[in-house]
Amino acid sequence: MTEGHKSLSKWILIVSGLFALLELMVSVSLCFSPESVVQTVDLNAKGVDYLIYMWAGRQFALGVIFAFATFKKSVPMLTIAYIFFLVMFVGDLFIGISQKENSLIIGALVMCMVSSGMLFAINRRK
Repeated sequence: MTEGHKSLSKWILIVSGLFALLELMVSVSLCFSPESVVQTVDLNAKGVDYLIYMWAGRQFALGVIFAFATFKKSVPMLTIAYIFFLVMFVGDLFIGISQKENSLIIGALVMCMVSSGMLFAINRRK
């Protein structure tokens, strides 16, 4: 057993597994029922389906990365996944600010704190 396997707590693996499932579920929702995820977008407009599928692909990729990193119990892989998660939500924060969308701002701030906390917990040395 490597040091990475020893240092990861069960709760970190559970939270990371839940994030993997969440990302995969969002991806499936975007593909099969986009109106449930994006209520304010005209889904009949030209090119919107392309953007929805790109977004679904991003969510699917992130879900697979989280699932694989969690299954492998890899500190470096989970660190990279949470850094990506953090960068993604920082982007969402700026989008929320530019669009004056309070729910997106609050959600992005919360997820930035969660991502930062998980990065701290994963990389904490005992």
